Amino acid sequence: MLEVRPLGLDGVLEIVPKRHGDARGFFSETWNAERFAEAGIHLAFVQDNHSYSAAAGVLRGLHYQLPPRAQDKLLRVVRGSVFDVAVDIRRASPTFGKWVGLEVSADKGNQILVPKGFAHGFVTLVPDAEVIYKVTDTYSPEHDRSIRFDDPAIGIAWPALAGGFQLSDKDQKAPTLAMAEVFASAEGVA
Repeated sequence: MLEVRPLGLDGVLEIVPKRHGDARGFFSETWNAERFAEAGIHLAFVQDNHSYSAAAGVLRGLHYQLPPRAQDKLLRVVRGSVFDVAVDIRRASPTFGKWVGLEVSADKGNQILVPKGFAHGFVTLVPDAEVIYKVTDTYSPEHDRSIRFDDPAIGIAWPALAGGFQLSDKDQKAPTLAMAEVFASAEGVA
């Protein structure tokens, strides 16, 4: 059983799988193709990624891959918590450049589904955060792109963290949305 909640942008969803718990802990199905299909989510994942961040304030993103190697992502946190963001980068979409954010945490057991046509990023809210996410296509360096996390035209309200943000060189040098190569159509495909 899944609780599925739209987050205000086409296809971006919060998903909360049911947890079965007792004095020993809990059990949860985080991905079940049949259950997700019953909820209207039909995806074929081909790769799992695991990200560890040692400090609070590690910001990863905003990342995406262009067609034909675009990726849907299903992200969950297995330790700690993150503030996760999806930005609509489908130029023909009525919500182009708009964003949604969601706290995803191990305690909540929630997940976020970020479909093709959206840039994705997150910042760790606590030290020692671990994120696992499934993708519908493998990593392709030729199609890999990024957008500045602090682009004022997008205006993401990242949480204020005492130590600031830690970014990779790639993310520090990312272009603004206006300068980035993005999706031409509103459907998340070329």
